[in-house]
Amino acid sequence: MNATRAGRLGHAAGRGWAFARRRATGDYEVDRYGLDPDLAERVIYPAFLPLYRDWFRVEVTGLENVPDTGGALIVGNHAGGLWAIDAVMVTLAIHQEHPAHRFLRSLAADLVFRAPVLGWMARAGGGAPARHPDADELLAAGELVGVWPEGFKGIGKPFRERYHLQRFGRGGFAVTALRAGAPMIPVSIMGSEETYPVLGHAKALARLLDLPYFPITPTFPWLGPLGLVPLPVKWRIEFGAAVPTTGLGPEAAESEDVVFELADRVRDTIQTTLDRMVTERRSIWAWNA
Repeated sequence: MNATRAGRLGHAAGRGWAFARRRATGDYEVDRYGLDPDLAERVIYPAFLPLYRDWFRVEVTGLENVPDTGGALIVGNHAGGLWAIDAVMVTLAIHQEHPAHRFLRSLAADLVFRAPVLGWMARAGGGAPARHPDADELLAAGELVGVWPEGFKGIGKPFRERYHLQRFGRGGFAVTALRAGAPMIPVSIMGSEETYPVLGHAKALARLLDLPYFPITPTFPWLGPLGLVPLPVKWRIEFGAAVPTTGLGPEAAESEDVVFELADRVRDTIQTTLDRMVTERRSIWAWNA
């Protein structure tokens, strides 16, 4: 073993020992929503990095539109079929690629946090309940907050409707941004809708298991646990120019016209970007550029 490799191994061992000591002595911080930065950076995010870098080969553009500091609302299209894998990839894109290595406080349904293991990982990795008071508090604290207005309808979207946005609800995310005076940053995600192609839903199973839907893909549930392996499609994540709200004032959150105009502006930006991205790629496995 040469000296360079031995040095790297020694450094890694030292970091591992320091991490274990911090966990054993309680020398780490967890915020009221469960974010554990030490655990996220040392364990949770590294666990997903091979998927991000090697399996999906994620390309990221437009990160200069994400501020280095201060609150902002990241608004993205939503897909994934079996789970909200796109939220995880956007979280990694910001933390790994952005110069400030910021945490994304992705808002998720209560169902996510009730799930064994997954709920704990979601909280420790930065997730928070998708409720207005929680979003308001996080933005006021200067956090990046991720919202996915398509919700479960987006995640369970049939493959034939891929990259056609579902309704963005009643624009609740725009109300949140207006109250906080925070910019909204549209993010367009290409690749998530082919990762687990949804061919249909087993409605009876969904009712039995008390789930919003039970997806059927070419491999799930037919192949059992192997059906959870995602297809190695090529991903691209593009952050668009910020849509500001500071000049409108918090009282604008009470105006339906203003709220719908802003929500439609963000939605149209994402849809237009997705349409362009679809035409730019050579196949789901690669890009022209």
